[in-house]
Amino acid sequence: MADKDLDIRFAEAVEIAMTMTQASLPQDVQLRLYAFYKQATFGTAVYNQSENFDLRDAFKTNAWMQISHISVDEAKENYIEIINSLTSK
Repeated sequence: MADKDLDIRFAEAVEIAMTMTQASLPQDVQLRLYAFYKQATFGTAVYNQSENFDLRDAFKTNAWMQISHISVDEAKENYIEIINSLTSK
């Protein structure tokens, strides 16, 4: 039941995040949210440099790789914490 509760809370946090604009969030917060979301939904990052290498994608991949040692559940908890801290202001 605890896993289901975490999944529900994560889904609710994602819904809240979808209503936020990029302009309203500092870039470091955007990168952390991206990394935790990717870790929570896809697991550990695998780096593949494509022909269309882009600096923005490099920052996003780097942020994800930096937290790739944490579990999916930890990533969900961290994502939820960030969203909660942003909405409680």
